[in-house]
Amino acid sequence: MSTAILEVQDVVRRFGGLRAVDEASFHVDEGSITALIGPNGAGKSTLFNVISGFLSAERGTVQFEGRRIDRAPAHRIAQRGLVRTFQVPRALTRMSVLDNVLLAATRHPGERLNELVLHPGRARSRERRARERAAELLALFRLDTHAGEYAGVLSGGQRKLLDFARVLMAEPRLVLLDEPMAGVNPALGRQLVEHVLRLRTETGMTFLFVEHDLDIVMEASDRVIVMNEGHVIATGTPAEIRGDQRVVDAYLGTARAT
Repeated sequence: MSTAILEVQDVVRRFGGLRAVDEASFHVDEGSITALIGPNGAGKSTLFNVISGFLSAERGTVQFEGRRIDRAPAHRIAQRGLVRTFQVPRALTRMSVLDNVLLAATRHPGERLNELVLHPGRARSRERRARERAAELLALFRLDTHAGEYAGVLSGGQRKLLDFARVLMAEPRLVLLDEPMAGVNPALGRQLVEHVLRLRTETGMTFLFVEHDLDIVMEASDRVIVMNEGHVIATGTPAEIRGDQRVVDAYLGTARAT
């Protein structure tokens, strides 16, 4: 029996008189790959921002691993193990690719002065392990040859991979991917999908992703959640969603569903 790692219940978020998210409810099973889809303006990105703490919910609750997080700031949510990427990667362009990844390390040795002064050996050991892990991730995403270069020289697709590597450096249990295929060439996009599938299989990591590429959604996801006009209108397997008339009307279109 699957256990829900994320539970969203009756979440409302308005901008003026517009309900961008209108009593949205769904759950994400631990160890699953779940897609969140819908037409432009459906409320997907707003809901992502609420879940990850960048926006507050006006009503409703968000629980991660059984604990409410809808009142917690984004950095606290990330520390608990829920981390996200963005539609537009947020690389620190004047820092090296390696340093961009190192910044996301947990329990960083430079965070506490007393640790550096009283336990320098322990701090050096943590720093060494962090560098080894960062190097492993850069090799995994084929960015190791760019490790010493400024992140600003990377292409848009490479920055997406760097964003993903930085997320994994934070040792998450749930990853939110916001339109990972947007602006990525097909080869890099395929590479990213393969990483997601492998991480779920090898580590049990959970993924919730927003995506407009329906071929990717149908191929990679275990379960699909569909939003329209702020509401969750359908949930199910890819096959069930493809044949749901509400989804056809709201998003897919009759020709596509056929």
